[in-house]
Amino acid sequence: REKPVALSGINEYFCVSLQGGVNDEVTLAAYITIALLEIPLPVTHSVVRNALFCLETAANQKENHVYTKALLAYAFALAGNRDKRKALLDSLEKEAVRKDGSVHWQRPGKEPEADLPFHRYRAPSAEVEMTAYVLLAQLTSQPAPAQEELTSASLIAKWISSQQNPNGGFSSTQ
Repeated sequence: REKPVALSGINEYFCVSLQGGVNDEVTLAAYITIALLEIPLPVTHSVVRNALFCLETAANQKENHVYTKALLAYAFALAGNRDKRKALLDSLEKEAVRKDGSVHWQRPGKEPEADLPFHRYRAPSAEVEMTAYVLLAQLTSQPAPAQEELTSASLIAKWISSQQNPNGGFSSTQ
């Protein structure tokens, strides 16, 4: 039998590109809490209640990554915590990138994309994902989203749809 060929450079690329925007305990807790709330487990369930307490503590930190804020905003939207949802969406609004009549979010310190005449820029999948979480947080509210939120959501949806490839999909399955 032949020994497998090491593809360390390729493996590193795929592992990093698929891990999302941030790799820490807060994002993992937010992912799990979102999954529990989407089941739907009630916010009164002890596991969900404890998870939301941890997320509230994390949300009060000043130095949260934009990706983390997007996840937290969606988690609090699902939990019906309007105040936390609004505070996070307000914070995210300050970090939004507005271009060509659309709105999206990108990772801090990212190089601006080049404007090439025949090349359509596609954002990294983590940026499409975090922008989609902001969209979900805006549209997930009780009572229904206000007209202002719907207008903002349409600008986000415009950017997300511009990231689709010619087959209607995106750069990854995220």
